[in-house]
Amino acid sequence: MVLGIETTCDETSAAVVTRSPSGASDIRSNVIRSQVEIHSPYGGVVPEIAARAHVEVLDHVIAEAMRQANVDYSELSGIAAAAGPGLIGGVIVGLTTAKAIALAAKKPLVAVNHLEAHALTARLTDGVAFPYLLLLVSGGHTQLLAIEDVGKYTRLGTTLDDAVGEAFDKVAKMLSLPYPGGPQVEEQAKHGYSARFAFPRPLMGRREPDFSLSGLKTAVRLEADRLAPLSDEDVADLCASFQAAVVDLIADRVRAGARAFRDRLGRGPTALVVAGGVAANGMIRESLAKVAAELNTRFAMPAPVLCTDNGAMIAWAGAERLARGIRDRLDVSPRARWPLDPAAAASATARA
Repeated sequence: MVLGIETTCDETSAAVVTRSPSGASDIRSNVIRSQVEIHSPYGGVVPEIAARAHVEVLDHVIAEAMRQANVDYSELSGIAAAAGPGLIGGVIVGLTTAKAIALAAKKPLVAVNHLEAHALTARLTDGVAFPYLLLLVSGGHTQLLAIEDVGKYTRLGTTLDDAVGEAFDKVAKMLSLPYPGGPQVEEQAKHGYSARFAFPRPLMGRREPDFSLSGLKTAVRLEADRLAPLSDEDVADLCASFQAAVVDLIADRVRAGARAFRDRLGRGPTALVVAGGVAANGMIRESLAKVAAELNTRFAMPAPVLCTDNGAMIAWAGAERLARGIRDRLDVSPRARWPLDPAAAASATARA
């Protein structure tokens, strides 16, 4: 039974999750406090404001998670906290609090990679077996990974510029849509004509399973500038055409990722898993379900509340690591950057 703490961006969350020896799971509590209203006037997350907001509410969020789970600290097996990657101020708040609780309660500490937590969430919700293909799509990350075991992750492809979520947010901003941008673009797209604008699908057909969004984003901006001032119909059509392009290129890139997975492991994945905040987009989910059927593999996507940042995924990642005897020292450091596949990150740095 693990208490998990998440403070890497603009959600303050704590949860209590159990993992049986067989791997069965139970979410005893999952309390989330969003900072959307605080950051909305600025059109994006302000790191200093986010860190202060975490400090103000984290103790209360943890207390509520423990109350809902109806457990005492003495009953916990360990304390897990997201130690990165993320906004360093918020990461420090959560990790420092976890250290204090671990020290006071005499419990093991697990410093969780936030990306690893996303990667393992499908095992919490759907019991997916290793090895599986993961599409991680969020505001700051777009990656295709082979998830071979806890702590064994191979990055097959990544974005060469913008993350998918970042592109959604930037398009929303250029169209004067409210923050957070992703859900706003999706809502506008429901009322738009997706074939009005022939936006590019960068890297479509390439064998390497990488992504590129900057050219697509620029095409939307140029079209919006040409049409200005924009009518409501223009905005809806721009959103629909942009989203359709993203859906097409994601499906194509996942197919390339599946080929790379088979080339590396000599077998197909047990499942296609999608995680991260962008996974809440309905059209992307529907498209990926079809791709999984094409690949003759299972499709797994956690519920939207578990795709965005939350304490339950941190607690589960902590439980998975504790089950393998992995724990961290109390002097473990927070990290603003923390790649899941260090070898891939080192190779990219060398090429640059």
